[in-house]
Amino acid sequence: MTDRLIADIHARVLAGGRIADDEFPALERTAGLYDLAFLADAIRRRLHPERMVTYVIDRNINYTDICISACKFCAFFKAPEDKGGYLLSFDELGRKIEETRALGGTQVLLQGGLHPDQPLEYYEEMLRFIKTCGIHVHGFSPPEIWHFSQLSGLPVRQVVQRLIAAGLDSIPGGGAEILCDRVRQAAAPRKCSADQWLSVMEEAHHQGLRTTATMMFGHIETMAERLEHLRRLRELQDRTGGFTAFIPWPFQPDNTVLAGVEKTTAMGYLRMLALSRIYLDNFANVQASWVTQGPKIAQLSLFFGANDFGSTMIEENVVAAAGVSFRLTEEEIRRLVADAGFTPRQRRMDYSLV
Repeated sequence: MTDRLIADIHARVLAGGRIADDEFPALERTAGLYDLAFLADAIRRRLHPERMVTYVIDRNINYTDICISACKFCAFFKAPEDKGGYLLSFDELGRKIEETRALGGTQVLLQGGLHPDQPLEYYEEMLRFIKTCGIHVHGFSPPEIWHFSQLSGLPVRQVVQRLIAAGLDSIPGGGAEILCDRVRQAAAPRKCSADQWLSVMEEAHHQGLRTTATMMFGHIETMAERLEHLRRLRELQDRTGGFTAFIPWPFQPDNTVLAGVEKTTAMGYLRMLALSRIYLDNFANVQASWVTQGPKIAQLSLFFGANDFGSTMIEENVVAAAGVSFRLTEEEIRRLVADAGFTPRQRRMDYSLV
């Protein structure tokens, strides 16, 4: 990469311009950690000049661990025939929601395995029950919605309509992993394809739902496939503007089929975070991953493009199943943000402030 090209990219990014796909790999290979941090932080400061870092108080409710997908990167799921699997009762859901509300929570993140036996009507009933508890439901990732569509024989459009009518408020970006079918076929062949994941999100945006987008990197994908993932998200955001935030995190291999994969280092995480912030010029918010990186690296993330500290994660099961067990209270999040020189503010899913 020539010095002139570096200078061109710097100038364009600092002026609010977009980097091209053929510039991304050159930037990834050549730019130092400081250069990436400088550019990502400049974008963050332009988009969020008020030096505020947001967070949300919520709880991850995994309503079942029974799943037919059997993804190689998952340490959480149970096969349908495994007697150790569970399906939460509505009474258990209610208790978890009341605990969340008592701690100042504004939403629940509702996700589960791809259960083979529950009809769409079950999930509609679940949503109607949760809405009686008076809380925002950020629920059902695209693989779940695609699964509901396959089981019911209904098109995704109709499934999304019915879920909204039952009380669904927004959709999390889970199940994206890497939006490249080579990777998906190798790691999770029973899960929806990249096109199907994106089509669920596009339909949700057309029906007025806001959603988030994620990327789980550092397993069997190449850097070119990470770029493909980011490009497809950027293209969809250009069309709909429906994503509120991007959340990248590194794969946690322990207790999974891919346990031999080398863990992404903290430096590798920060580089990918910064590259994502630089490339995704049409995403307003980028979230740090303290759940996988711990509090200190998450604090550093605020200088690598992140402007959001994510959730207090009153409950988290999937990453914990891979042996990672960082925990932070709201008070600890606020202290970490303030110690980094920012003002902590509680938000809702749509980034309006509480």
